[in-house]
Amino acid sequence: MLHPATELRTIDPAIGAGVFATQDLPRGTIVWIRDALDRAFSPQQLAAFSGPMRDSLLKYTYVDGSGYSIFCWDLSKYVNHHCEANLLSTPFELELAVRDIAAGEQLTDDYGSFNIAQPLTCLCGSPRCRGTIQRDDPQRLAPEWDAKVRAAFPDLLRVEQPLWSLVVDPERLERAARDPEAIPSVLVNYVDPELRGRRYGGDR
Repeated sequence: MLHPATELRTIDPAIGAGVFATQDLPRGTIVWIRDALDRAFSPQQLAAFSGPMRDSLLKYTYVDGSGYSIFCWDLSKYVNHHCEANLLSTPFELELAVRDIAAGEQLTDDYGSFNIAQPLTCLCGSPRCRGTIQRDDPQRLAPEWDAKVRAAFPDLLRVEQPLWSLVVDPERLERAARDPEAIPSVLVNYVDPELRGRRYGGDR
């Protein structure tokens, strides 16, 4: 589920639509969390689809660490990529604001963290734009992503959290907020066992 202070807006013909904050979202805010309405498709189930339905699933799903394609039921499937994303994935099936997000600002993810099957052309326009989002981006970028998540996690207990009721294990998150260096690397979300086995600090 996506944070309630968000809305869908048209950006331009090349990018299409995107999701924008309708109020300030401070660093440490849980902006998205996986919930029971999100659908999970196994590789075999995904392969059974064809035509427009398969195209939509390939466009709007991400792949979790178990290899399932997750189709989010709400606006979160329209969150665009940015090479300096203001949201990042965590090992807790939620995404955190890794810096303050102003009202009216677009919410962005780093698609390199989504187990992509094919390279994607990036249109983010950032000075740090990678040009192409690659399947092996985690090998280079996981330490940077982990550092941003760990820096933001202590704020999780200091800011308003409208999605807190959906947290499956609140005590685990509270422990992580108090000891962010023990947070597992985001690499635990990867289907590649070689990548998943690498740790940049923290445990599993």
